[in-house]
Amino acid sequence: MTDLHPAAAEGFAAGAPIYARSRPAYPVEIDAWLRDALGLAPGKTALDLGAGTGKFTARLVATGARVTAVEPVEAMRAELRSAVPQAAAVEGSAEAIPLPNESQDAVVCAQAFHWFATASALAEIRRVLKPGGALGLVWNVRDLSVGWVAALDAIMRRHEGDAPRHESRAWRDLFPAPGFTALLEQRFAYLHEGPPEQVIVDRLMSVSFIAALGDAERAQVLDEARRVVAAAPELAGRDRVAFPYQTIACWCRRVG
Repeated sequence: MTDLHPAAAEGFAAGAPIYARSRPAYPVEIDAWLRDALGLAPGKTALDLGAGTGKFTARLVATGARVTAVEPVEAMRAELRSAVPQAAAVEGSAEAIPLPNESQDAVVCAQAFHWFATASALAEIRRVLKPGGALGLVWNVRDLSVGWVAALDAIMRRHEGDAPRHESRAWRDLFPAPGFTALLEQRFAYLHEGPPEQVIVDRLMSVSFIAALGDAERAQVLDEARRVVAAAPELAGRDRVAFPYQTIACWCRRVG
């Protein structure tokens, strides 16, 4: 199995429980996208690649498709098995998918593709897709036009090092990709609502390279995040808040 980036291997293993409770779900429009763009329905097969704790796996299961979730980090797989027992959760990676050739109607990578955006991973995805099968890439992206969201992002950026991020857009360099149609894209607005400690502070602490920090550095980030919440008039003293996201959904199909 291909080695994981240290931020993913350490951060996701250490932060699996907080990841499961703090990460946002996905807007209702995703269900229609899975059906109409990716063609998922009862009788189809779908692979959730880099499935994490199963946040997106549950949406795939809801289509009626038979779902396999591949996740390399054992702590994340344990959360996934508990949260989405209807899916088959297996160990594997994007470069070594433990599934037969041409076995999947769709491969979906939610919050994950930037970690393994390589030509070899795309070739392996193409191998397991049926001819005409769909590759779907999904991210919840923070709305940086909101001042306090931008302040949280600035805290994160000081610690990201060389960890791959969707925002770098390096993953787009792979497209157009050999053996796939052109990449299409839709965007949906989404609000993650809940207690500020969960949807803001815990969300920040669930970021892989933050979770992988030493205790002292992580405590400093925690303090900084709470100061951002306390300083924002729309957040301070509130029992429930809304974290604004834009959900980006990209897709293409296997040809040949």
